[in-house]
Amino acid sequence: MRRLLPLSLSLVLVLAAVPASGLEPGGTFTDDNGSLHEPDIEAVAAAGITRGCNPPENTKYCPDDPVTRGQMAAFLVRALDLTQTGPGFTDTTDSVFATDISRLAQAGITRGCNPPQNTQYCPDDPVTREQMATFLRRGLGVDPIAPPPPALPPPGNPAATAPVPVEARAEATSDPDHVIGSGTPTSCTWQQVVDTVALGGTIVFDCGPDPITITMGATARIFNDADPDVVIDGGGLVSLSGGGERRILYMNTCDPDLVWTTPHCNDQDHPRLTLQNLTFVDGDSSSETEYDGGGAVWVRGGRLKVVNSRFFSNRCAPTGPDVGGAAIRVFDQFQDRPVYVVNSTFGGPGDLANVCSNGGAVSSIGVSWTILNSVFTSNEAIGIGANPARAGTPGGGNGGAIYNDGNQMTLRVEGTIIEGNRAREGGGAIFFVSNDRSGSAYVVDSTLIANPSEGFETAGYPGIFFLGRDLVVTGSTLD
Repeated sequence: MRRLLPLSLSLVLVLAAVPASGLEPGGTFTDDNGSLHEPDIEAVAAAGITRGCNPPENTKYCPDDPVTRGQMAAFLVRALDLTQTGPGFTDTTDSVFATDISRLAQAGITRGCNPPQNTQYCPDDPVTREQMATFLRRGLGVDPIAPPPPALPPPGNPAATAPVPVEARAEATSDPDHVIGSGTPTSCTWQQVVDTVALGGTIVFDCGPDPITITMGATARIFNDADPDVVIDGGGLVSLSGGGERRILYMNTCDPDLVWTTPHCNDQDHPRLTLQNLTFVDGDSSSETEYDGGGAVWVRGGRLKVVNSRFFSNRCAPTGPDVGGAAIRVFDQFQDRPVYVVNSTFGGPGDLANVCSNGGAVSSIGVSWTILNSVFTSNEAIGIGANPARAGTPGGGNGGAIYNDGNQMTLRVEGTIIEGNRAREGGGAIFFVSNDRSGSAYVVDSTLIANPSEGFETAGYPGIFFLGRDLVVTGSTLD
């Protein structure tokens, strides 16, 4: 059994955080006579850090009682003169110490009691000596921590109910082929990611209970002669980062360096890639020339499915008439089957936006997409001159969120929010051009608002530029 931290000892430790002036012994309490810590108790009472244990009289201190987490919050807030409140925890609403707990959290001294969610504080639980050491270390600035950064937007549109086909759902990972990590953050390295992705199969992570960002020192590449089914599952905790220097993930059935496996590399059924419960951040393919676009993920051939994933702050080349897809760039899916994007999020406010010449979030040539229950926010197509490029311009600027070019292809957007995206030329939300006019687009039960097309868009469809056979909008808001 762990030894609980006596209240008197906790205050002796707290005294180390408080200037000596003003902490003079007094005679406040009737039950600390003879205690080894009596001078400390009376001094802390005189300084207003403790008030006693038997309100409203407060004539006693209860020196042998354990400290609760709520009481500890009050002592530290008074001792350190913390005044700024912030978001509370779900289990402190009725606590007499709710304000103190909020101030302690805002100062970065507590994170919560149920990691990794940390939505609770457990105000009535006792404080162990080891926990008290952590609180004091943070409060005294011995090793200060900043308040946790604002939570990133969650994956997908939680209010949406678009039906998800069986083949578009997340894959089972209870019996993985490979595990990256051995239970700690340091055991999960970028080299492990590169080596394991090259093997294919079902891949999961074991990096500990907290969110982790793995900054890639090289692009992870999927080999065509490895396992034909590749599932990479981050468990909702793993972010893969390009560090603002490189693409994060690359799959190309027509790249001989990844091994040709059929004579028709542009139309083969494998690798079948599923990305699920992952976050891709700070990918950047701006320096790529042969296979441009795809700041986070570049795919050609086989199949691609993205489920419960997020893409933030990815980049690709800022100009060019056809380069695109800061988050994802796709070519040549097997038998013209669609790329599935389900319950995923692309971009967010400020620096979370994905930015490229075209297709601020996703881009493709000759590829169909089915996008369900997802969110696209603040992504940008920043190229200049459209496609084909106007004379004297480098070209680009189409498709703030989505860029589709080709012939026989279909785009289906259902249960999805596309908001605040921008195209310097056409299609602030969606740019869809079927060159032979055989392709169709469907926008179903979705919301497209505030997606400026600074050059051109299709009359009557704010945020959309469409050239094709059918553009069908049902049950949706366009503004």
